Amino acid sequence: MVNKILAVLEHREGTIKRSGFEAASIAAKLAKDLNTFADAVVVGDAISNINEVSKYGVQKVIHLKNSELANYSSSGYTEVITNLAKESNYDILILSNTSLGKDLAPRLSIKLEAGCVVDCVKLNLSGSDLILTRPTYAGKALIDVKILSDKKVITLRPNVFKAMAAENSAVAELVVKEISGVNLRSKVTSFKKSVGKMDVAEADIIVSGGRGMKGPENFHLIEELAEALGAAVGASRAVVDAGWRPHNEQVGQTGKTVSPTLYVACGISGAIQHLAGMSSSKYIVAVNKDKDAPIFTVADYGITGDLFEIIPALTNEIKKVKQS
Repeated sequence: MVNKILAVLEHREGTIKRSGFEAASIAAKLAKDLNTFADAVVVGDAISNINEVSKYGVQKVIHLKNSELANYSSSGYTEVITNLAKESNYDILILSNTSLGKDLAPRLSIKLEAGCVVDCVKLNLSGSDLILTRPTYAGKALIDVKILSDKKVITLRPNVFKAMAAENSAVAELVVKEISGVNLRSKVTSFKKSVGKMDVAEADIIVSGGRGMKGPENFHLIEELAEALGAAVGASRAVVDAGWRPHNEQVGQTGKTVSPTLYVACGISGAIQHLAGMSSSKYIVAVNKDKDAPIFTVADYGITGDLFEIIPALTNEIKKVKQS
């Protein structure tokens, strides 16, 4: 019997991320389906948008406050969330499958002696059993998983589950708990941002370039198309390994897993490692001169031809539409 569900909300520099609201929304929906209730927890110092969590249907928002935990600490976050989960008897913990979630979820799983399933793209109920669907074999197949342990830790693929405001939801109770004496064996000391650039993991539209761009000097075409679309710039592993683009733009099995509404792949052949990181995008547009490129097997729309002619033409047409 499920007693309580806890959504663990991620923030960056005091602002809860969109993926955190997705976790809260899914926790509330699951609680409704299981005839129980869900709370949310955020660890840190000052959280600017904590009041926004209320509209996603959770009953309580718990702020574990400590100035030393303003940035992520694997040891500190694990300790305080584990203590909360044990004290309040939460049975299901839901996190985002971000870099932070991938690090924190298995630590919580060990401390709580809980089964852990990561990178879920679907949650279903079979009676009272929770069935979790996640990609396997580098995204070539989906597998349904049931956790047999009483305690469960789950991570959700960002952008797959949309944060939906709950209907007729009451204002959630805000509980602030001052935390002291935290284990700080490890701690993030600072973040280095790409100024003026969107994070591919958070973006709703992504334009990515591959080896077909022929060199870093041609990536201005990708950047211009991305700017016209209001998109983030992505890259394949081959491009990053060649030093053409920074690693934080890499999409794929060894980069970032993304699920945007629109993914535009330019000059990317579609190696399985790349497909594993973007095949769950809602709409995929591929531009490649090779009509037999594997990327076309997952694309909703494909353009075969010279990308050095196609990309500028696309950019110009999009600009015209926006100006009209």
